[in-house]
Amino acid sequence: MSTSSRYPFTAIVGQDDLRLALLLNAVSPAVGGVLVRGEKGTAKSTAVRALAALLPPVRTVEGCRFSCDPAAPDPGCPDGPHPADGPGGERAARMVELPVGASEDRLVGALDIERALAEGVKAFEPGLLADAHRGILYVDEVNLLHDHLIDLLLDAAAMGASYVEREGVSVRHAARFLLVGTMNPEEGELRPQLLDRFGLTVEVAASREPDQRVEVVRRRLAFEDDPAAFAGRWSGEEAELRARVAAARALLPRVRLGDGALRRIAAVCAAFEVDGMRGDLVMARTSTALAAWAGRTEVAVEDVRRAALLALPHRRRRNPFDAPGLDEEKLDEVLRDAAADGPEDEPPTPPEGQAPEEPDGGDDGPGPDGGGGGQPGPGDGAGDGSGGLPPQRTEDSGAPAPEDAPEALTGAEPGESGGGTPRPASAEQQAVAAGEPFRTKVLSVPGLGAGAAGRRSRARTEHGRTTGATRPQGALTKLHLTATVRAAAPHQRARGRSGRGLVVRRDDLRQATREGREGNLVLFVVDASGSMAARKRMGAVKGAVLSLLLDAYQRRDKVGLVTFRGRDAEVALPPTSSVDAAAARLQALPTGGRTPLAAGLLKAHDVLRVERLRDATRRPLLVVVTDGRATGGPEPVALAARAARLHAAEATASVVVDCETGPVRLGLAGELARELRGTAVTLDELRAEALTGLVKDVTDHPRARRAA
Repeated sequence: MSTSSRYPFTAIVGQDDLRLALLLNAVSPAVGGVLVRGEKGTAKSTAVRALAALLPPVRTVEGCRFSCDPAAPDPGCPDGPHPADGPGGERAARMVELPVGASEDRLVGALDIERALAEGVKAFEPGLLADAHRGILYVDEVNLLHDHLIDLLLDAAAMGASYVEREGVSVRHAARFLLVGTMNPEEGELRPQLLDRFGLTVEVAASREPDQRVEVVRRRLAFEDDPAAFAGRWSGEEAELRARVAAARALLPRVRLGDGALRRIAAVCAAFEVDGMRGDLVMARTSTALAAWAGRTEVAVEDVRRAALLALPHRRRRNPFDAPGLDEEKLDEVLRDAAADGPEDEPPTPPEGQAPEEPDGGDDGPGPDGGGGGQPGPGDGAGDGSGGLPPQRTEDSGAPAPEDAPEALTGAEPGESGGGTPRPASAEQQAVAAGEPFRTKVLSVPGLGAGAAGRRSRARTEHGRTTGATRPQGALTKLHLTATVRAAAPHQRARGRSGRGLVVRRDDLRQATREGREGNLVLFVVDASGSMAARKRMGAVKGAVLSLLLDAYQRRDKVGLVTFRGRDAEVALPPTSSVDAAAARLQALPTGGRTPLAAGLLKAHDVLRVERLRDATRRPLLVVVTDGRATGGPEPVALAARAARLHAAEATASVVVDCETGPVRLGLAGELARELRGTAVTLDELRAEALTGLVKDVTDHPRARRAA
């Protein structure tokens, strides 16, 4: 992307924390990268792409595909060895984008296995990690990237090198880059272990100030009308910021991190129960980068405080339903206590001939288009004394209006005692808190799938145990060495083999077929009718569904939520990777009214039909949470049975969680499971510790057995 077609970094309005986090990584790549979380349309990608123009140019060895520095070439470079102080050139720092659908070979590079076997040559085609060396590697929607690719990416970022190994042939090359990932939490969360590997995290949200929103639109329209002219108007600010980044980089080695600052860092991480030591290290590096950015040679208390707000919120998540964040009052209290308990560092001193600056960069004044300058400062963003972090927002529960009085007068269904006292409709509508989650039985879809990598059902995958070999369709990705040698061995004499090496042709190569686990679409169909509230079961039911959602999160499933009550069913949450969004909808779910079981099953059938068109390889698992009752309308039981047979006809794997309680049970959930050709389990049986065997296929449909 040319400079004139890139939106200038200094023209971005607001987003102080985002800009500061990116600039700190530009000053000190050892900080460990940035994860940018936020809603759509908040300049996440724009800011990252604009950052590349602020990085200093890179000197490289001529002809080296791995961007070795002529002054200190990598001794293990696959294109080396390079002579010290050899010829070199200069180029701009690169910004390399990793697509969500990229393969492992595209990321780390590819080895020519045929040449390696036949000629003993390590023919290596560099991947995106090599392209990003000494530049920026940008991953948009990092939460949608396959887990094994994220692991490879973060391993390379941590070690500063990439290792490629294929059947005993290995290549290593340097891979040091500024890692930036962006994500929309509504589309799913990263695992806590992966979150911890990002140095800093910032939350971004669109401004609610009309004046600032007007300025954003004005600048964007001006840029789209004439990108070159717009970039020209901001060229002065860009040059100043570029020079400041270079000056901070030069100052960084002289910044002193005193014992007092280290004690504060350790106290903060201990007080907030941060796991491991990575948080302490990132805070230390961020604090020194903040001091260098402010033009000081000593880390100040404010540097430690700001570093904590950037480095710790995402390290405090214990499960996918925890919101990231940091209690700033507690942070200030810990910093005061640490200062009282230990010796103070000497006052920070700026470099000779330079006045000290604030850690956030100060106020740079208005830019060419008005509305505030481009460098991070207190005047550009929230400016509320919160360290620049946007306030946490809570979603409205969205509880539906009460049912009509005749159908919602009481929460009890015919034939079931709800304590003998009818309850008004308003009492039925209130959401019940979920019970305590527990470890659940592992439910899996039978047969052998071919969906996205996950941890639930058996599937043909790129990673897993080798089960056989086949001729490759397209490029070879996983060599089956034994099968390849077997295929080549009978032809050695005809091919004129004379030495010790094996003569291998492309037709001999065999692709390994592997079996691992896939993620599924788990669609929950939850009964929220009056019969669920009559015996106060809803808390236990929500606890069970919450437990299944946690299990789906751990097994990399997509989830959806259909609820039915009163007269109809609704899709409370369309299929998504955001398990925490499903948990939020579940917590706000009210109860009351009749039990339109058929409507719930038909709505689920519609959802699955659409999802099969979108992603035919992701197999569904239908989880119906109900006591099996069906009321309302003509012949409700017969209608529910016909709706269940629709799912059975399509061999949809199904499980019915029987919520019926009490000494007298009608067994209606078991009847529903038989119509679905699935399995029924009680709430107690759903608990893993109550089972003798943890893994059970949820259906024994004949079509499913034939598919396997």
